Amino acid sequence: MKQDVRTNVIPPLKFGEKFGFLTFSTASNVVYQFKSIYYLFFLTNVLKIDVLVAGMILTIGTVWDAVNDPLIGFWSVNHKFKNGERCRPFALWFAVPWAVSVVLLFCDFKTSQTAAVILALVIYFIFESFNTFVAIPYNSMGGLATNRDADRRSINVYRNLGGCIGSGIGAVACLPLLKLFGALDNGGNLIDGSSSRGFLLTAMVMGAVCIVGSLTHYFTTKERVVQISDDEDHVSARSAAKMLFRCKSWVLNMLYIICYGVNNVLIMSSITYYATYVMGSTGAATIIQAVYLVVSIITTVLTGPLDRLLGRKRTMIFAAAVLILGKVWFVIDPFAVGAIYLNAVTVGIGLSITFVMFNTNRNNIADLIEWQSGRRIDSLVSTGDNLAAKLAQAGATQLLTLSLHMAGFNEALPAQPDATIATINALLGWVPAVVTFVMLAVLCAMNIEKDMDSMNAEKAARGISVSD
Repeated sequence: MKQDVRTNVIPPLKFGEKFGFLTFSTASNVVYQFKSIYYLFFLTNVLKIDVLVAGMILTIGTVWDAVNDPLIGFWSVNHKFKNGERCRPFALWFAVPWAVSVVLLFCDFKTSQTAAVILALVIYFIFESFNTFVAIPYNSMGGLATNRDADRRSINVYRNLGGCIGSGIGAVACLPLLKLFGALDNGGNLIDGSSSRGFLLTAMVMGAVCIVGSLTHYFTTKERVVQISDDEDHVSARSAAKMLFRCKSWVLNMLYIICYGVNNVLIMSSITYYATYVMGSTGAATIIQAVYLVVSIITTVLTGPLDRLLGRKRTMIFAAAVLILGKVWFVIDPFAVGAIYLNAVTVGIGLSITFVMFNTNRNNIADLIEWQSGRRIDSLVSTGDNLAAKLAQAGATQLLTLSLHMAGFNEALPAQPDATIATINALLGWVPAVVTFVMLAVLCAMNIEKDMDSMNAEKAARGISVSD
């Protein structure tokens, strides 16, 4: 029987369910962080693929990821599992394929350079496809588990806490694992003859963590939010696009996410090169990541109270301002040890708040679109904005690798040319600062709280229950 949304009151979520979100977020961020820090490095320094070609592999793969997002999201909107759910079961069915694809990313098949490039591209396509399937519950369940705004914000806080833990595993614990399995020596440098095996064994550990995280998420969560209308007709691609683009909040939140994604790619992908060639040790990246991790955890816990104190728009603007201010010292003196650590602290603050805010926005946007169109398209709300975000991330990756190539980067050199060092510093300093100024402009035009208030007032007038 169709649930009556007029009288539907979803009780507050229990800790166990929020912990399930945290666990899944931990696993997915283990993959993201490990891949972000070490995959380009693995391609250039282990497989010996030219940095420009390696950058093209990542760029083409990310473009495919962006393209398959709306394709898989569109299929998900028109598909229902046997248990009546649309998103959560993806965490069950694609846990193992996703983990296997992570392991394959770090395989050295001992082939020719041409074959190595082709294999790397094919495997990256496979990885990004499975990554999209497991991302559907990751990005959609916050809006489907509850219609209570406080719980949705809490879910996103737990997700970001899980992200911090996953980042810690990917950035901090992986270095000792790489050393343990013979990929790196005590100085954080590659060991000839055993580095490829060490990366493979570490990736296998990460894949096991992904399976545990996905299954925990599946068995601890539940889809509860039901569609207002009884409309279950097939949604066409054209009508789905109209639903998205007629919602101004979705368009602005998409731009907000794009800025976040570009910043994340530039900072996380550049830090290993900065540590290796500016600070003199690849292992130094671990300490910087640890500072970022601690600050992110503290900030995530404080995001809820900060949001209630300042309101969502002011909280988002505050996070962007912190990101910009944190770059000033680094831009002036990128070789100062204090500057890189201040950069890490402010990135931890700014990106953590931004993550919680844009995901809470995303949950509200699914409600707004449903109110405008009569259909819930949660998976398309998330995969649709991911299309644009990942295209932007692909551009950021291409910018990074092309800039390094043009600056004369050569992985065989123990010390890089001055132009390469200046490029690395720019990718960590003034370039993300410019992106954040664009983010501020987007935030000035966004007012999702006003949109939600208008929708809830209309619902109340019609006797339909609203989120708190």
